Amino acid sequence: MISRLYPPRRALRRCLLLLGLLLAPGLTAAENALVSALREIAIPLGDPPELAPLIDRIAPARVVLLGEASHGTAEFYDLRAAISRDLIVDHGFRFIAVEGDWNALYRLNRYVKGYDRDAASAREIMRTFDRWPTWMWANEETAALIEWLKAHNAQQPPERRVGFYGIDVYGKADALRELPASMAAIDADEAEWLREQYAPFDALLEDTRAYVRALERGEAGLGENARAVVERLQEQRDSLDIDAAEYLHLKQMAWVVKNAERHYSGMAGRGPESWNTRVEHFYQTLERLLDFYGTDAKGIVWAHNTHVGDARATDMLHRHRLNIGQLAREGLGAEQVAAVGFGTDRGTVLAGRAWEAPMVQMTIPPAAPGSIEAAMREAGDGKDLLFLFDESVASPLRQPHGHRAIGVVYRPEREVPGNYVPTLLPQRYDAFLFIAETEALTPIAPR
Repeated sequence: MISRLYPPRRALRRCLLLLGLLLAPGLTAAENALVSALREIAIPLGDPPELAPLIDRIAPARVVLLGEASHGTAEFYDLRAAISRDLIVDHGFRFIAVEGDWNALYRLNRYVKGYDRDAASAREIMRTFDRWPTWMWANEETAALIEWLKAHNAQQPPERRVGFYGIDVYGKADALRELPASMAAIDADEAEWLREQYAPFDALLEDTRAYVRALERGEAGLGENARAVVERLQEQRDSLDIDAAEYLHLKQMAWVVKNAERHYSGMAGRGPESWNTRVEHFYQTLERLLDFYGTDAKGIVWAHNTHVGDARATDMLHRHRLNIGQLAREGLGAEQVAAVGFGTDRGTVLAGRAWEAPMVQMTIPPAAPGSIEAAMREAGDGKDLLFLFDESVASPLRQPHGHRAIGVVYRPEREVPGNYVPTLLPQRYDAFLFIAETEALTPIAPR
């Protein structure tokens, strides 16, 4: 159980602000105003991190969205794991759903629930992950959480064991192969029908870009085949002699294939459809998991800040791009959703310099002047900070500021302005964790 620490009185902070003791030298008036506004609500995080004020804020939500400013930073994974453990143990959260492939991570789900008797460890399973970027989920930080989940679940009855799932549309090759194979053990005729429907997908797997170009030329796609499989599984639910968990797995594999095809088809239109299909799949998978675990179930989502922070508080709004943060607030109600963002000023990170390029440990330069992260650096004087947002935040925080986002592809020398997203911070998140200096993940090498 995390011990409790409450922030100093806000009145004292305001007095210090009035005395002018907290203004940072060398900044513009607008930058000083933002720094002052952040200092007024900053809570020192401490070492080890004191997370009780954050847990108190987010635990009543039905869904907690935990972000990250990059996919290759150890502290973000460790903090999300610590928050998740507390939500699971003390507040009854039933599953963790992450920005990863359904099939690959379903092996970890079976492992933590004690259903996989063959795998000796989480690391053994992670070494089988072969889709780039493998470091996102094959890393020591995630392995530690998985082993904790397994130990926790061992003390629970089967119906109370916590799950671990992937919510992305990628990994379609695994779904195309494993869905017919899984069905073969249930109904051989149905398995053969599935293979026939999925046979034309071989060309898509070999060359996704060629598939997109064919659609651009007006050629027929494979959407009808993918939709037929989803509909067939829905129609045959009552006739399939399987439990709810196995049916969820079959159904989700079919949805991965269907929405992956839609995702790639959307690329031919060069608009927001491809992006929106992917994030709608995120949210629909979350809905299925909530339904599977019961009407009172509570879940945790791990994904990039770009996905968990409400899109309407960024320039994504004007580009007609959705994300799971917006969809969850709209679908479940804002009071049922808590979104937590994460950020850093400097450090190291794992990424590639191009898509499918070799993994590299890169240096993150200090945050750009005028950005949210630069202001947090000044506000904390090098300390790690927690921010909790409400309607009383000062006006400088209600203005858009650049907010750093690092993807799996990263070129530090080019990050300004491309890696900074205009953001209304309190509208995007309910809370924010700022770690002044961060380190790269520890990857687990594939076999």
